[in-house]
Amino acid sequence: MSTPVRTALISTAGHCEVACSFCFRADRARGFLTITTYTRALSRLKEAGVEGVCLTGGEPTHHPELRQLVRLALQFGMAVSMVTSARSEAEVTALAEIGHLLTNVTVSADSRGALTLGRTTRTAASAVATLGAVDTPSKVLHLTYWDLDDEEAAELSGLVAGTGIDVQLSPVLLSEAALRRDGRSVQDSLMQRARDTAVLGQHFSLSHGYRSYLDDLRQLQLSEEESHPCRSATLYMSADGEVRRCPYGASEVSVHAPRTEIRAFLDAAATDRVVPDCSAICRPDSRDCAAA
Repeated sequence: MSTPVRTALISTAGHCEVACSFCFRADRARGFLTITTYTRALSRLKEAGVEGVCLTGGEPTHHPELRQLVRLALQFGMAVSMVTSARSEAEVTALAEIGHLLTNVTVSADSRGALTLGRTTRTAASAVATLGAVDTPSKVLHLTYWDLDDEEAAELSGLVAGTGIDVQLSPVLLSEAALRRDGRSVQDSLMQRARDTAVLGQHFSLSHGYRSYLDDLRQLQLSEEESHPCRSATLYMSADGEVRRCPYGASEVSVHAPRTEIRAFLDAAATDRVVPDCSAICRPDSRDCAAA
C-alpha cells in the first residue's frame, strides 16, 4: 500500500527568474498554472484526502491570480502555505496582501558561499525583511548553505534571534558533474558539509531531526546500494497539472484524467526511490534549529 497523502506541493509556474545553478527543481517550462487546471486539481486532491497545499514556483508571487489560488484552496477547506524568494517591492507587496490567508510562509535565502555558487542575490537579511512584512502565523527562513564561517553563522543567529522565525537548513547538493568541474569529489563535498555543520552547531541548537537528515543524506551519497522507496505523504503537481508521488518520479497522472485513473495512481504502492534532491524537498519538519 502507498503512504496516505496529506499535503501537495504545487508549482504555480514552470519557469523561475532566480535560476540558481544548484536548484533542485524537477521541472523546466514556460507559463503559469491555469485556474481551470488548479480548480480541477483541488477537487481531485480533496477527494484523495489532501488537507493542505503549498504553493511554490517558479516564483508564486509572479502568478497573475495569486489571491485566487489561495482563496480557491481555502474554499475547498485546505490550509495554504507558500515557498517564495520574494524580494522586490512588487513581490513583497503581492505576498503581504495574502499573507493573512496563509498558515505558513517560507522565504528562501542563500549563504555567502551559496550566493557565489548559485549566482543569486537571495541574502538571509533580505529574507528576514520579507518575512517581517508578512502577517502570517508561522514564518520560516530556508537557508541553502555552503562554506560557512564563524562570522556568518553568528550573523545568521543574530538575524533570527527573538523574531519568532524558524530556520530550515539545506546544504548545497552539487551534482557529480559539478563537483568534477570544480576539481572536487563527493568526499570533498561531505567534508565541507561536516565543517559547515560544526560551524552552525556553534551558534544554533541543531535538532535531532536535522542531524538525522544529514546522516541519511550522507548514506544516500555514499551507498552503492539502491535507496529505500518513497514514503512521503506529500504529492507534487507541476504547473501543467501532472501529479507525481515525487517531483523526480518517473510515473505521473494528469488531473484531467478520469477519477478512477487518478485514484488507482494514488492507491498504488510508490515505485520511486529516494535520492538526495527529493530528500531535501520532502523533509517533514520546517524547524531544524534554534538560535543558541
